[in-house]
Amino acid sequence: MNFFNKTGKMAIGSRLRMLTDRITDDAARIYKLYGIDLKVKWFPVFFVLSDGEPKTITAIAKEIGHSHPSVSNIIREMSTEGIIKEKKDKSDGRRNMIVLSAKGKSIAKRMPDQYADVVAAIESISGQTKHDLWKAIEEWEFLLSEKSLLKRVEDEKKARESMSVRIVPYDSRYREVFRTLNEEWIKSYFEMEEADHKALDDPEGYILQNGGHIFVALYKDEPVGVCALLKMNDGYYDFELAKMAVSPKVQGKNIGFLLGRYAINKAKEFGATKVYLESNTILKPAISLYQKLGFKKVAGHATPYKRSNIQMELLLT
Repeated sequence: MNFFNKTGKMAIGSRLRMLTDRITDDAARIYKLYGIDLKVKWFPVFFVLSDGEPKTITAIAKEIGHSHPSVSNIIREMSTEGIIKEKKDKSDGRRNMIVLSAKGKSIAKRMPDQYADVVAAIESISGQTKHDLWKAIEEWEFLLSEKSLLKRVEDEKKARESMSVRIVPYDSRYREVFRTLNEEWIKSYFEMEEADHKALDDPEGYILQNGGHIFVALYKDEPVGVCALLKMNDGYYDFELAKMAVSPKVQGKNIGFLLGRYAINKAKEFGATKVYLESNTILKPAISLYQKLGFKKVAGHATPYKRSNIQMELLLT
C-alpha cells in the first residue's frame, strides 16, 4: 500500500474501488461455493424480490437506491437467465410487475445458509478492527447526501483561491477595467442604456462625487472584478449595489461573493441601514449570489433600466 501512503486521502476513490473489487471477487466465488447461480450485481434486485411481493422496476430502483436504467438492465439479464419473470398488475394492466420465477424461488430457499455464514464472517472481521466500517459508511453516506464531495472540494478551492484576492478602493488606473468588465456582461445579455453610459463614462463624477464608492477585486494583483455603491437620495435606501462585474476567466473563484460582502460591510461602516439593487431573473447566478448575500425581493421602486425585472433589498439593522 505504498502508493496510498504517498497519495493519502486524495486517493480515497481508488482505495475504495480496490476494496470493493476485492470483496466483489470474493462474493462471486462465495456464490459458487454454495452452488448459487447468481451474479453479484444482481443481489440487490434478487433480495428485494425474495419476499415474494411483486414490484415495479421503479419501486425496486427506489428501494435499492439504483437508477431506473440500471435496474432495467439487471432485470433484463435476470429474465434471460430465468430467475425472474414479468406479469401484468391485476389492478392496472398497463403496469408490468416483477417477481421471482420458480428458479428464482428455488435459489432463494437455498440462500439462508449463505447469508448466515457471510454475516458471521463479516462480524468476525469487525471484531478484529478498531473501527466499525458499517457505521462509518452510514455516516459518510449521510454527510455526502447533505453535501457532495464535489461541492466540498469546490468550497475548499474557493477558500484557497480567496486567499489570493484583495479588494481595494477605486482610483483612476482602474477606470478602463471598470468600463470593460461591465460592458462585457451587459452586452452579452442586453443593450447598454443611458444610466450605464453615465456611470461608465464618468465613474468619478457620476458615482464618487455623488457620495458613492467603487471597489476593485485584485486576483494575484490583477484587477478582475468591480462593483459600486451608488448613493441613493430617495429617503428610504442609503446605497444601491450596482455595476458588479467579474471577469469570465476568474469566475468560480468566489470573487463576486467577496466583492458583494466587502461592499455590504463598507455600507455598514458608512452608517447605511438599507441597500438596494436591481437585476434580471435571466441572470440566475447573480440572483443566487444576491440571495446568498442576504438580499430579498421587493417591488414598487422606480427604475431607470429597461432590463430590470427584479428589485431586491438588504436590511443591515
